[in-house]
Amino acid sequence: MTKEEILKDVQAIAQDELDVEPDKITLDTNIKEDLDADSLDLFEILNELEDKYDIELDPDDGITTIGQLVDFVKAEMDK
Repeated sequence: MTKEEILKDVQAIAQDELDVEPDKITLDTNIKEDLDADSLDLFEILNELEDKYDIELDPDDGITTIGQLVDFVKAEMDK
């Protein structure tokens, strides 16, 4: 799976969870500052990604941007 495909899934999940337009969700987007997400929102997004890709994600891994989240998901899938 490519980073672009993961980004599309992250955009869809974040759009659903946070009620934001997908074009606001780019690799440079800060999840908490730009999307107004709180810790529970981030947990929900990570949980959906874990279920979708059957991977383990830790919210304490310092993920602050969509790009970091996409890279982390990709790295976990490549293991």
